[in-house]
Amino acid sequence: MTATLTPHQTAVATAFLADQARERRHLVVALSGAHAYGFPSPDSDLDLKAVHVEPTRELLALEPRSRHRELLTVIDGVEVDYTSNEVQFVLRGVVGGNGNFIERLLGRLQPVVATELVGLRPLVTAVLSRRVYRHYQGFARQQHREWEATGYTSAKRLLYVVRTVLTGVHLLRTGQLETDVTRLAEPCAVADVLALVEAKTKGEQAPLPTELSTLWRERTRHLFTKLDEARDASELPAEAPVKAVQALDAWLLELRRAQW
Repeated sequence: MTATLTPHQTAVATAFLADQARERRHLVVALSGAHAYGFPSPDSDLDLKAVHVEPTRELLALEPRSRHRELLTVIDGVEVDYTSNEVQFVLRGVVGGNGNFIERLLGRLQPVVATELVGLRPLVTAVLSRRVYRHYQGFARQQHREWEATGYTSAKRLLYVVRTVLTGVHLLRTGQLETDVTRLAEPCAVADVLALVEAKTKGEQAPLPTELSTLWRERTRHLFTKLDEARDASELPAEAPVKAVQALDAWLLELRRAQW
């Protein structure tokens, strides 16, 4: 499935997703969380984020079924955190700059991919706008508050701050998505990220060495400044281009016709 998972995790994920596919048709399932962000530890859960397609007749029925599914379970010692949203809801979020949904559709680690995703991905790229700044800035601030609540000791919480900011910076600068912090550190000119990753790989609750905690309290302020600067210099449009949104809408309507 992916080199970041052990054979046992891969087997659990494969069986779990096969069960979920009996209930809904996945357009894509993306591996998220620490595995996608470049800092998994042996006790990291399987964070599976999906986009599914409801049959059109279900959407038009008098009582349409639920379009959202969340499930947290443990299978053979592996914690699985699964979420799936219906494609219409996801695409609306993408137009509005929702990074969670953009990452599901454009991420590199996708254990399940339907053929329709090939045509969808360039349409998603075409509607990207500076609206993504609000998502990444807001989520990073939330993670920073959670890191602060640990007394600045959690390696995991700090890495979530760093990963989120750098993904936003890279997306605003290049229009391309990257979620792996080890791939982002060099192009974003952020030093010592691998030291944080090394601390985190010891476990989900691994503490930061005191010197790293002290160093990164100041560095996180500079990271948020870097994100602001990336927004100001970004060549992405302020809003999703109208023609690009229309093309996305046309894609969805064609999908609905085919999924009666």
